[in-house]
Amino acid sequence: MSDTTTPAPRLILASNSPRRQQLLTDLGLAYEIRLREVSEEFPPELRRAEVAEYLARHKARAYAADLAPDELLLTADTIVCLDEDVLNKPADAAEAHAMLQRLQGRVHQVYTGVCLWPGDGRPPVVFSDLTSVWLRALSGAEIDHYITQCQPFDKAGAYGAQDWLGLVAIERLEGSYFNVMGLPTHLVWAALRTLGWPLAAT
Repeated sequence: MSDTTTPAPRLILASNSPRRQQLLTDLGLAYEIRLREVSEEFPPELRRAEVAEYLARHKARAYAADLAPDELLLTADTIVCLDEDVLNKPADAAEAHAMLQRLQGRVHQVYTGVCLWPGDGRPPVVFSDLTSVWLRALSGAEIDHYITQCQPFDKAGAYGAQDWLGLVAIERLEGSYFNVMGLPTHLVWAALRTLGWPLAAT
């Protein structure tokens, strides 16, 4: 008697972020990492959540043509917004210092856009989440210490909620903490369920 069991689909994470990788691992999901260089530029007329969702979908398009029918691609992009300005990854220490100087003592918004692109021809699922973050006022010495010790050049807004600056300066959050880390895990889980993903933890 032949085995007619359908193989479990494969989740493909197109991200080099150790934070996103750890969050998927903590969810109990098996995944494969694929990496390509993709531009993070976006049309200037886009605002806030539109930017995050555009970038997530834009990244996914770079991989979509090579997906097998039993694969599901996950891409994500996190941005920090202060007023209407988008603060992306700082190019150097001076830019990181300038970003943190603007953010300290104020509330800002963190958006993460996510794209789940099935390789079987179904349309992609794109969504985003919002978290508001209050940072206490910081001294110049604290900002310099953080940049020197943590090198936050791979982080939108020049800081990570999970590292030193987050520990000492985040006064409160409205929304998902994991969204600030780089992945709104509750929404990813719900979207995977909607797509019929065979989640081992259920």
